[in-house]
Amino acid sequence: MPERDITEKYLESYNDVFADIVNVLLFNGRRRVLPDDLRDTKARTLYKADGKLREQERDVSKVWAPGGTVISLIGFENQTRMDRDMPLRVLGYEGADYRNQLSAQGGLYPVVTLVLYFGEEPWTAPRSLYERVHVPEELRPFVSDHGINVFEISFLTDEQTEWFTSDFRIVADYFVQMRRNGDYVPSRQKHSCLIASTTRQLCRVST
Repeated sequence: MPERDITEKYLESYNDVFADIVNVLLFNGRRRVLPDDLRDTKARTLYKADGKLREQERDVSKVWAPGGTVISLIGFENQTRMDRDMPLRVLGYEGADYRNQLSAQGGLYPVVTLVLYFGEEPWTAPRSLYERVHVPEELRPFVSDHGINVFEISFLTDEQTEWFTSDFRIVADYFVQMRRNGDYVPSRQKHSCLIASTTRQLCRVST
């Protein structure tokens, strides 16, 4: 796994960063999800293919449970490049998550997946099952379309970037600046995390 992918997952695994990303991208900056309301859940699920048991793994996955009541499972998928199969991958993750809920014999709750795309070109790959799989018109009433939530981090507005309150603001600002200007000028604001422009790695610094 590329080192940057590992570093992104490590940063996003912090509850304050995870909550911040969800609040900005899903709730327009409103503080709906609190760090203390999140708990880790297993990112790996199993499926059977070609008669063999195989493993699939989300990048980051947490349960949103304020006051102990589960509202949703939320997962992140980081993409630096477009993936035509993303609707199928997300469908596989979410199907496995729902299947696990049945096996647990507890309450059922929705599963939400955020595809965080860091590319410098607009996402033009399929965003739904119908865009990836040819479904004849006469079958469409019987085949559910499955859309995915792609968030183009490099194309966030300045206002959206300012909504972030965690270290992810630096991440977003870096990719926005690199797309716009081909260069990154760090903010003078104090942060505990920055991206080195030469390696694009997230790293801890003292202020």
